[in-house]
Amino acid sequence: MLMKSSTQSLTEQLSARISERIRNRLLAPGARLPSVRQCAQQNGVSPSTVVAAYDQLLAQGLVEARKNRGFFVRESGRSAAAADEEDAHPVDPGLESAAANWSTAHWFAARAAGRRGVSPVNATALIRGMFHKVSDKPQPGMGVFPPDWLESTFMPAAVRKVTSSRSLQDFSLQYGEPLGDAGLRRLLAKKLATLNVHTAPEHIITTVGATHALDIVSRTLLRPGDPVMVEEPGWAVEFARLAALGMHILPVPRRADGPDLEVMARYCEVHKPKLYVSVSVFHNPTGYCLTPGSAHRILQLANQHNFHVVEDDTYSHIAPEHATRLTALDGLQRTIYVSGFAKILAPNWRIGYLAAPPTLVEQLLDTKLLATLTTPALLEKALALCIEQGQLRRHSERIRTRLDAARARSVKLALAAGCSFAAEPVGLFGWVETGVDTDALSQRMLDEGYLLAPGALFHAERKPSTLMRINFATTQDAAFWRIFERVRAEQER
Repeated sequence: MLMKSSTQSLTEQLSARISERIRNRLLAPGARLPSVRQCAQQNGVSPSTVVAAYDQLLAQGLVEARKNRGFFVRESGRSAAAADEEDAHPVDPGLESAAANWSTAHWFAARAAGRRGVSPVNATALIRGMFHKVSDKPQPGMGVFPPDWLESTFMPAAVRKVTSSRSLQDFSLQYGEPLGDAGLRRLLAKKLATLNVHTAPEHIITTVGATHALDIVSRTLLRPGDPVMVEEPGWAVEFARLAALGMHILPVPRRADGPDLEVMARYCEVHKPKLYVSVSVFHNPTGYCLTPGSAHRILQLANQHNFHVVEDDTYSHIAPEHATRLTALDGLQRTIYVSGFAKILAPNWRIGYLAAPPTLVEQLLDTKLLATLTTPALLEKALALCIEQGQLRRHSERIRTRLDAARARSVKLALAAGCSFAAEPVGLFGWVETGVDTDALSQRMLDEGYLLAPGALFHAERKPSTLMRINFATTQDAAFWRIFERVRAEQER
């Protein structure tokens, strides 16, 4: 809150608040600042104070003024004139011809992606903002379980047991196995068999988290400029990662039963994509699960148009085993399975893995070795012990039970606050319709100590959205929803 009694002027306080958010990436490059009138109303100051604060930000090079459009957070190496010219750029003729049989929404999404792709700076800025601690309050926009949910005694005990063994020097004073710890890979093969994903330990590669596994796949199978189909809305990290690698991102609208197959088919005809990235079970942010019919059609397209499918099963530990998985139906022929343990164990315990067709294993392993040589055997052996003794399974069951109760409370509070759900509430996340621009709402909620996950975060091309993703584990507090209602009402006025 701005204070008249402060040693700083109101102009300096307002400028400092906005500049801090820009530097912490809570205001992403390209984000539009509130109009002078709106900002004055929100902060209880005069319009002249806002003009002076915006002038300071302009002088610092943090924002830019675009003619007849307002003030925007400055993107590195990109001028306001360039931004205006970009918006008037001619349409790709190939996409224009495809638009005749395409819905308007899909057409504009493809036009944006095909014209200039996703800005890596903008996308990674959004992600970095998600990791910035704004207060000690439960954060509705976070993508992980609260720390107290993940506390355990079995993890530290497993590490102690492994480090106290006589074989410690055998694996800690030399490089580990290139594919990853053999004992862990044997257990992972057994775990995958319970999901009807049948593979051998030698076709599994351990990684530094699931994101690393996805990166290995991309760097092995793709080259800069290659077309990649990614579900939209989708995981912000995946958009940013692929954009940073220079890929041509093709956003595929995600529906309740799976991706929009008509759009996928059109992409296949026009762009000949090399890869399709999917979160089949408990899709982030909607919670949707793939149906068998959609899965079969996806695999038919993959075979017909010669592209690979990477299935990110990050939420497998809280998902039903019988859920439809592309890799189970395909038998790891055109599919690559990716998962990890950060969500269920601890975000910083970076162990992930991938299971791949035998013909791709050596290529994928080469990519892993070039990036990390090997993965830490100590943590892999400790994890294997947790799996072998059943501790991970029991821990996952406790998390699922607790999440079910939290989800019921969170849904009840969200509905009472006047929100609705754009998708059936399942899994860890809820896809919530707020009725207002959630980019603007998220900036107002920062003043209250809450970090939201606005809908724009989950699109390949940043655009206004009235949706937001909530974490059911961190939105059980009625106090959050009371503040949410008040701030939303202020925004609607």
